[in-house]
Amino acid sequence: MKDEASTALTERQQRELEYHEDHAREHAADYERIDYELVTSARRRWWNQAWAMYSELLRSGLSGKRVLVVGCGFGDDCFRIARAGAEVHGFDLSPALLAVGRAVAAREGLDIDFREMPAERLEYPDNSFDLVVARDILHHVEIPATLAEIRRVSRPGARLLVNEVYTHSGIDRIRHSRFVREVLYERMVRIVYGARRPYITADERKMNEHDMAQVRGAMHVEFERHFDFLVNRVLPADITACNVVDFLMLNAATPLARRLGGRALVAGTVRKPAAP
Repeated sequence: MKDEASTALTERQQRELEYHEDHAREHAADYERIDYELVTSARRRWWNQAWAMYSELLRSGLSGKRVLVVGCGFGDDCFRIARAGAEVHGFDLSPALLAVGRAVAAREGLDIDFREMPAERLEYPDNSFDLVVARDILHHVEIPATLAEIRRVSRPGARLLVNEVYTHSGIDRIRHSRFVREVLYERMVRIVYGARRPYITADERKMNEHDMAQVRGAMHVEFERHFDFLVNRVLPADITACNVVDFLMLNAATPLARRLGGRALVAGTVRKPAAP
């Protein structure tokens, strides 16, 4: 029998939950050690999306801030942001993922508030957070409802940082062409992922330019970078030279980057809903 929390979920949310419960069982052992280099290292890899994200977070200042991590999964970002001195709150649909996060936080001596809830219906009060971080989650959820909730729980002057997989609709048409789908895709998956199974759920879809316009509309954009034109599409991400060239080419011109990039990193001050 499903519990009350499960029955309140939509069919899509229930499928996401089941996928991530299985994922938690397969990968819980990966969290025996946490790498904090993204927040502790003085050497920054500016061409890499994760390093660029944390450089922007550190530049914004984390110490003493009340931070919400949207769809936190196992809690990777929660651990690092808490290590940098923030008061961290994270939520996810999956109890199994959250159980791993709580165990790791206890072991690491990190005080993190983990809760189970959907992104479209947050339990936090209005004006709760100084900073909201959404990494690789918006393409799993109902974007308008989630952004509305993020704006609601953000304090006046709060910052929002979004780091998302992205494909412009023009590139997506090529991506779903018969040649790519039937001939090229399987070969590229083997090159990019090797023996690993791609971490892709049945309902997720890459964000497009219309989705990213909604993201930009939720904030006063102060920072925008793009990544992964060829990397993670036809080339693996562990070749540094490819990452550097890819990044420099994409960010030479923002309009070009918005058409060709495969990942977008956007940050700014949240646009609070107008008072009734």
